[in-house]
Amino acid sequence: MCVGAFQLGELPVAHAATASTVPAYVQAAIADPTRPQGDRARDENRKPAEALAFAGIKPGQQVIELLPSPGYYTRLLCHIVGPSGKVFGVELEDKDPKAAAKRAEATDSCKNITLSEVVASQMTLPAEVDVVWTTENYHDLKDDYWAGGIPDTKAFDAAVFKALKPGGVFLVEDHAAQAGSGARDTATLHRIDPALVKEEVTSAGFVFAGESDALRHPEDDHTAKVFGMKGKSDRFLFKFRKPRG
Repeated sequence: MCVGAFQLGELPVAHAATASTVPAYVQAAIADPTRPQGDRARDENRKPAEALAFAGIKPGQQVIELLPSPGYYTRLLCHIVGPSGKVFGVELEDKDPKAAAKRAEATDSCKNITLSEVVASQMTLPAEVDVVWTTENYHDLKDDYWAGGIPDTKAFDAAVFKALKPGGVFLVEDHAAQAGSGARDTATLHRIDPALVKEEVTSAGFVFAGESDALRHPEDDHTAKVFGMKGKSDRFLFKFRKPRG
């Protein structure tokens, strides 16, 4: 599906967070000595301080992380929400049985994580959560990796909407494709047109609440496969909100 050309700069932009604007509990989670070294090595490119501050994750919240995979953000989220909060890691059942071996694993210090696996066409999520979070994999919903076939992304977004409290946040980060390309490059370049994501998510009832430019890379012309770009692909970071009324 293609939608009209859309430039990220046309939308309200939250500029990169600074040390003074990143909450202390976010800084503490990133600095936690139990984090794997492999996670720490990715921080420069993934910019977790900016992403987590932009999303507004807070202690005591309940957060669903969709498709957490190896758990880079799962471990950060668990430390931020703390013992009074909860992280629900929800994977989609993969056609490849070996894929389960790559799923997120809680560290010994994370006792507030529940991991589950669901079939996309039968997806139900915990209710009344504060945030639903997904990073670098909304584009995967367009491809035939999953048990039960290609998910209906609009139904997926509707399930997210239902899971959130009024005022809750849906955070989507992914690799940007060329404007107007829709889902054309999801399987080949692992990119998706930001305008398509915005159109689908808002059609589920969400209000677009802004974007962060923290992960933008203007030098990326959106024609290369992201896996060869060493974390320097142009990525959009969108925040959507469920209306309160």
